[in-house]
Amino acid sequence: MTKIKVMDETLANKIAAGEVVEKCSSIVKELVENSIDAHAKSIIINLEEGGKKLIEVIDDGDGMNKEDAILAFQRHATSKIYKDDDLFFIDTLGFRGEALPSIASVSKTDLRTSDGGVGTHIIIEGGKLLENTPSDSRKGTSVKITNLFYNTPARLKYLKSDQSELASCVSFVERLALSHPEIAFNLNHGGSLVVKTSGSNDLLKTIHEIYGLQVSSRMLEVRATSDDFDLYGYVCKPEILKSNRNHMIVIVNDRIVRNMDINRAINDAYYTYKPDIKYPIVVLKITTDPTLVDVNIHPTKQDIKLSKMDVLYDLIVTTIKKALYQALLVPDAIERIPVSNPVKTEVVENIVKEREEEYNKDMTQTTFDFVRGEEDTQEEETVVNPEMKKLKLYPVGVAHGTYIIAEDETGIYLIDQHAAQERVNYERNMRALKAKEVHTTELLFPITIELSGSEFLTVKKEVPHLQELGFDIEEFGMNTFVIKAHPTWLREGYEEESIRRIIDLIVGGISHIDPVKFNESIAITLACKMSIKANMHISHEAQEELLNELCACDNPYNCPHGRPTIIKFSIYDLERMFKRSMN
Repeated sequence: MTKIKVMDETLANKIAAGEVVEKCSSIVKELVENSIDAHAKSIIINLEEGGKKLIEVIDDGDGMNKEDAILAFQRHATSKIYKDDDLFFIDTLGFRGEALPSIASVSKTDLRTSDGGVGTHIIIEGGKLLENTPSDSRKGTSVKITNLFYNTPARLKYLKSDQSELASCVSFVERLALSHPEIAFNLNHGGSLVVKTSGSNDLLKTIHEIYGLQVSSRMLEVRATSDDFDLYGYVCKPEILKSNRNHMIVIVNDRIVRNMDINRAINDAYYTYKPDIKYPIVVLKITTDPTLVDVNIHPTKQDIKLSKMDVLYDLIVTTIKKALYQALLVPDAIERIPVSNPVKTEVVENIVKEREEEYNKDMTQTTFDFVRGEEDTQEEETVVNPEMKKLKLYPVGVAHGTYIIAEDETGIYLIDQHAAQERVNYERNMRALKAKEVHTTELLFPITIELSGSEFLTVKKEVPHLQELGFDIEEFGMNTFVIKAHPTWLREGYEEESIRRIIDLIVGGISHIDPVKFNESIAITLACKMSIKANMHISHEAQEELLNELCACDNPYNCPHGRPTIIKFSIYDLERMFKRSMN
């Protein structure tokens, strides 16, 4: 007797369900994506008990005739692809033909659909057809899922609490709404409206509908193009960062994706604009030739592989950095937008209009033509921090030995003296590191640095780069280096400590493979060490000098770790706080 047998189709579907249906949001994802592929303009999602009791998706899409409705529940039956070559030109969200049969095998599925003619009503439980009857002719499809995992109790017990399952469903629907702002989404839970978008096809308005005005009013439009990629979307100002990556939403060819390289590019674009433990709110839509994208590497189709990732990385980093740089302003100390107040649609539309006008005026929809390793020399010059250039700040004191108090005719300013000098020193260090001509000074007493064998080999790889920066470094016995000279920009009196910190950076993993990050890490580390600390008294003359140096900086608004250097209290803010103004 043979040991190998063809698996029963119901059993095969249950196994496939283990890959496709991980939790309630997996079912919501598959059903809503089918609605999107069916060209729906309105999608309603109804949930009970986080989706464990009921998941219902209703759309006004193309619908199906009777034959297609039955075929849709067979494994690998799909209207999306027909031949091998179609895998290289996928422009739909679904294409495997596994979702519906997998879901139906572990639940009770009630489907009503019509393409405009006589409708079809199908009920399937545990993969078995119970009913196939005519239905109403409302064009579109509704799918109702109940008794989830009733026949696979091992999977049922691993579902999380109602609130956790609901949070996962809401998060994914929000992402779908942002990826398709032209579709109106409504998500209800227990009869209460949780998510609602208008389908206005305006991405900023959809961001407002998802996140609220506090976020949408602080988003910056980004737009760029290269030979292979088009970018469009919104990125947040550094003042509204989050503690996790969940709000970095990447959409490739209208598909929400997870890609570590793209996330790294976004995060690198915010380098020196934010702390390492914080992450931006980003909605970034990437359009490219389908042949450059492989979505067929996981059943969820969210993990993708991209060709020409190096080109895309440069495009993302440069575009976001440009938007952040041009939008830098001194942050106000007083929040002007009440988070809890409802905002009328007209207000949001005005914000959208103002943002578009501002973008067209200031950014002129700059088109980037990128070549790997080359800078865009055609880029238009912009005025460096014009707001700061206009400030005539006069220091009047220091609070807690840390915050310089300054004033002008528009209000008062608090300046973090350590963060401010850190920014000044960082930019000075970066200019020195980029300089073509390197000035060095010899050490009176050479510095020897002893390392372990692995550390020695790590540093040895970077010796040529250190020599380019102006360090006279060479091997000196077993696992030891001797340094006889250093670049002149190292802070006097802290030469040895600075050199040892640079060696520690290299040992810690920073690599010359990315020379920009290598130099920036050195500049940041030494800038921190070279700066005055909190609770350190400085003279009035030193305060004036620091303010002048800060105003002259390329980016005076935050330190290289992303913390703000300066905060403003306007005259209006002060009058409101002291009840001099009641408006």
